[in-house]
Parts: sequence; structure tokens; C-alpha cells
Amino acid sequence: MKILLVEDDLLISTALADLLRANHYNIDLANDGEMGLGLAMSAEYDLILLDWLLPKLDGISLCRQLRSQGYLKPILLLTAKDCKANLIEGLDAGADDYIIKPYDWEALLAKIRSLLRRSGAIASSILSWGNLTLDQISSKVTCNEQIISLTATEYKLLELFLQNPNRIFSRKLILDKLWGFDDAPIENAVTTHIKDLRKKLKAGGLTQEILETVYGMGYRLNPVPVDTHHTPTLPQQYLDKKPRTKDLTAVNRILDKFRNSFSQQVTVLEQAKTALLGGNLSAELQAQALHEAHKLAGAMGTFGYAGGSKLARELEHLLLAKSNFTEGEITQFSRLVTALQQELTKPPATLTAQPAPLQQTHRILVIDDDTNLTEQLLARADAWGMRMKIASDLATARSRLALATPDAILLDLSFPGTEEDGLTLLRELGENHPNLPIIIFTARDSLADRLAVSRLGAKQFLHKPSTIEQIFEAIARVLPPAKPSEAKVLIVDDDSVMLTKLSQLLTPWGLEVVTLSQPQQFWEVFKATSPNLVLLDLEMPLVNGLELCQVVRQDAHWGDLPILVVTAHTDAQSLQQAFAVGADDFINKPVLGPELVTRVLSRIERRRWKG
Repeated sequence: MKILLVEDDLLISTALADLLRANHYNIDLANDGEMGLGLAMSAEYDLILLDWLLPKLDGISLCRQLRSQGYLKPILLLTAKDCKANLIEGLDAGADDYIIKPYDWEALLAKIRSLLRRSGAIASSILSWGNLTLDQISSKVTCNEQIISLTATEYKLLELFLQNPNRIFSRKLILDKLWGFDDAPIENAVTTHIKDLRKKLKAGGLTQEILETVYGMGYRLNPVPVDTHHTPTLPQQYLDKKPRTKDLTAVNRILDKFRNSFSQQVTVLEQAKTALLGGNLSAELQAQALHEAHKLAGAMGTFGYAGGSKLARELEHLLLAKSNFTEGEITQFSRLVTALQQELTKPPATLTAQPAPLQQTHRILVIDDDTNLTEQLLARADAWGMRMKIASDLATARSRLALATPDAILLDLSFPGTEEDGLTLLRELGENHPNLPIIIFTARDSLADRLAVSRLGAKQFLHKPSTIEQIFEAIARVLPPAKPSEAKVLIVDDDSVMLTKLSQLLTPWGLEVVTLSQPQQFWEVFKATSPNLVLLDLEMPLVNGLELCQVVRQDAHWGDLPILVVTAHTDAQSLQQAFAVGADDFINKPVLGPELVTRVLSRIERRRWKG
């Protein structure tokens, strides 16, 4: 995967580039908007990471220019601006998503993976060829579950071919895909790397030749050998029901490298403080101090100084709003700079390994010839804990069913160009797989069709068009309960509609859901149900979610129970209050099904793992 990073802050860009390279991305750097625009239009990238405030051409203008010229690749906006109007402006300019500085490294990497999946650059985190498997999250390559050690270049070569199984890559194209402008070797080096890759894969247990040399043209992936051509199953380590912990050693090494680079920026703020106290702060020094405060606000939290980031943000707001400072504001500025200096004397926070979100392994076969629909389903499947296979016609569907039986089927009724329709296959499935959940998803809506579907044993009838979320919710409802996730969740919300929605989203995942609309009855219901997790609305009459969170945290027996708050208020003050009273996590309103399910299941499983 090749990424263009457009960022003028040398500290952020260097650290971020190192982090991305450690995760096997290829990076080109641009330190101003004009250079970023030139690179984006002259080279092929899978994603652009774009800072908002840039010299020569700001990020929003750059984004607009790219989109106006038909640029379709995903753009992730990096910004310290956190007000709603700014974020809307960024998205309206053409950005696909944004992340607010200071950002969490793991959250940033997850957003990058999500955008790459959504754009089709990667369809899944697991790539396989026969008995060979490449996991893009852990960066492990295995053959028959034995790890094969590859260099970064060999890994990226293998990943490139596995992601593009039918494409021929010339040596020049491989250079363009895997190396940046500044560090590309000569073309003959590609031949050497491919030779080394073949040798290591063979030594690691791969008996078949994976790469074909197409003379005069380049290289491509060989077809999977016939004796291993089956629906791939994940090695046991990927099906382990215990949540994996992520190796953050590389991230912490990068953080340690740059954490002590803030003193020069703080020195400028000290100079502004001295000038203010002396009554001679120049416009030039104020502008310079504003620039450094803005960069510190975005960077310090990322490098383990969350308190410093907050102090820098307050300094930025003071410098931005004032040309004439009152005596009280001068005192406040002085106090903030002193506090910022003291913050740098503290040891920065180090990232600790946290379990990855719980991975479900439900296998879904989608039988539909609508390419646009199936691409959207594939892009969102991971978020719903599903692995999908697509069959665009009934013959392909029968072939896939002969190889493996899925956990559920999404079946269209109409297939142009054939006399058969989905009802024929539904009849066959009822005879051969009577307990297999089947959802009919079709534009046909006659009573005759609905009766036929019902009589042939389908679990649900879903009418086109439906949203992607409605489709996944329908699939989730017919899936068997996920046994490792069986647990009890207490949801407290004074809105009965919200209680119903949240319960419907969680129940299909094997969770016993208890709902409570009267928060004043919380303690009695809580003791009677003994939940594994509590989901609290933040704003309720009589007793609010913050107060209920404190009640649980003060109890010796229940002090470590997972508590999630649901809120429409995501401003820093509200979230800080929630975390201060002991909330483990928060979920934004409007609630998205995949996000809710993933966060709830991972918190429950994490507590079991600790216990």
C-alpha cells in the first residue's frame, strides 16, 4: 500500500512516516500543499493523509482541487480543529474521514485500514494462497501455520501479488508501487528481491511455485493449485476466541525517538510570556507563538503528554483571540506556559498493549449479481464480524456450496440471462441444508413470491432497496448466537425508542439484554441482574449517567465492571467528565450498529480475559 503524507510539521511527519513504514506502508512525503498536489496528480497512491494547515496551499483547498479534477482515492484529513463547522467543511471539501490531533496511533492506523478496505485497496486483513497466509494486521506470513520470516521489501512484494492475483506487474511498475521517489533502486533489484522471496517461501514449506515469470512483461501470481483450491479457512491462531494483544513495541520506539523534541517550541512560548510581562509583545512574536502552540496542541498528546496538549490548546485560544491582553489574561498566559514547562518534566505516558476488538468468524454467502451492492457489503463485512463470499450467479453459488457450507445466505431471486431464479436454489437448499438460515433480498414484492419464500423455509424477506446497515442487521438476526460472547448487558436510557434499538442491535450476538427506562430504579435492577456490562445514557432526568457511573465505581465488588456511555455530546469537556467518573468508553449518537457491537463485545471479552 502506497500513502502520500502531506504535513509541514517535521516532528509529526517524521514520526508518522516511521510508524507507517513499520506497518509495511510505502510513504511519500510533501511538506507543503503545492508539493502535495503535484505528487498526488503525478503518482499512484492508495490513500492521502492530509494536514489542514499547510503553507502555499492549505489542505482544504488541496482537497477541493483534487476532487474537482476527478481524483477518487481516499483522503484522510489530519487536523487540530475540532469544532463541528470546521469538520463539516473538511468533509464537504471531499475528505473521506478525519482524525483530530492529538490522535491515538492505533486509532489512526485503524482509520487507514478502514479507508483502504472501503476503497477496495484491501478487501480483508487476511490474504491467502493455498496454505500460505498473510495477515495485514499482525504482519505475519505463515505456511501451514508456521511463521516465515521476510524482510519488509519481501513482505510488501508478496502482499502486492496476493492483493492483485490476476495482474501482471512489470519491474518498473513494482518500483512505483513499493518505493518512494527518493529511495527507489534500479530495476534489476526487483529481480533479486523476487528471487529471494521465492527461496524463503520454499524454505518455509511452500511446495508450489507462487509467482510466474511472464517473459517480456513481468510477474504475476500463479493460480492456486487444484489440490488446495478450496474456501480458505483461517489458521487456529486467527480463530482463537481470546482477544489478541497488539505489539506496540515499534510504536513506543517511535514515540521515544521524538518525545523530547518539544523544548524548542516551548522556548518560543516562553519568549512570548516574557514579552507580555514586559508589555512589548510584537505581532510577529505573537504569530510565531500561535503557530507553535497550535503544533504543540496537535502533537503533545500524540506523544504521551495529554495534559500538555490541553495546555497548549488553551494558549492557542488566548493568542488567537487577543491583540490587547488584559492583566488577568497576561497572568493566565504566564501560568499556562509555566504549567507547560512542568508538564515536560514528567515522564510521558507509554502505550500498553490492549486486546484487539473481538473477531467473529461468521461466514456469509451473498448470491447477487449487483456488483455495486456486493462491493459495499464486502467493504463493511469486517466491521460486522463477518467473512463474505460473493456468487454473481446460481452456478457459482452451487460451486461454492459444494466446497463449504456458510453460516447464512443472502439470496436474490432474479438473475437475468437464465431461466432459473432464486426460488429454484432456495428449494434445493431446503432439501440439502434444512437448518441453514437464508435471507431473501429482492426487488420482487408480490404476495406469490412472499408465499413461495415462506413455504420454502427462508428466515427473512428483505425488500430492495435497503441500506447496507439494514442488510447487515437482517443477517445478524438470523445468525446463531455467538457462544463466546454470551453475557448480560444492562442498558439504562429514559428514551424507550433508543432502548429498543440498542436491544435489537445486541440481542442477535448472543447477549441477554436487560433494559431500564427509570434510572432511579438502577441499583435495585443492577443487583438483581448482575450484568457483565452497563450501557448508560449520559443525559437523563432525576439521575444522570455520570452519577450512576460513580455509584458503580464506588462499590468494592463492582468497581471494575465495564461501563460504556452513550451520548450525543462529544465535546472534550463532556468526554473528560465521563472518563473522570470511571467510564471505560463512549459511543456517539446516532449509534452505529457495528461500532456498538464491537465495543460491547470487546469490553466483555477483555474483562473475561483479565479474570
